[in-house]
Amino acid sequence: LVPSTFKLNPEPEVPATVVDVALSNSDFSMLVSLLQKADLVSALQGEGPFTVFAPTNAAFEKLLAALNISASELMNQPDLAKVLLYHVVSGKVMSTDLSNGLEAPTLNGEAIKFDLSSGVKVNQSSVTAADIEAGNGVIHVVDTVLVPQNFTYQEVEVQNDIPKTGAVGLTPFVFAGIMTLAGAGMMKKRMK
Repeated sequence: LVPSTFKLNPEPEVPATVVDVALSNSDFSMLVSLLQKADLVSALQGEGPFTVFAPTNAAFEKLLAALNISASELMNQPDLAKVLLYHVVSGKVMSTDLSNGLEAPTLNGEAIKFDLSSGVKVNQSSVTAADIEAGNGVIHVVDTVLVPQNFTYQEVEVQNDIPKTGAVGLTPFVFAGIMTLAGAGMMKKRMK
């Protein structure tokens, strides 16, 4: 006899959001940092559903090498959100929903195109893992960052100002030292 609550193969727990999936995998650390910088984390934690074509860290490294820029320069791009939203489609699109030549509008406003003739390609990027489900959508891993036509790289000045913490200079200490010496001198005069 088997009780109704018994399950032979319990279903794996599905992460709540597509952001949770990205946070749980260190290979998406650059994507997560860029989403934070562009202030898109809370949007992708919303109800959705969303389909995210998630570039790996290696995909971002390829982009940085192609543009000959640093990660800081990419993070400081004024149009960073345009690139990130070009990786997101509204609705939950599983790999079985794709067809050769299908075009899908992204949250950026531009469409991406699928080629199924040799594996699965999104524009020129290959899908390396598919159908990673979350409570508010699905992630497909891509090996190249998708760059929309409405993105223009801009020269930016990267400021790495380190905030001063507790640095007050020597002036207060010199002043306190002088006051202490003056006070000690007056005390000696009074004691005489």
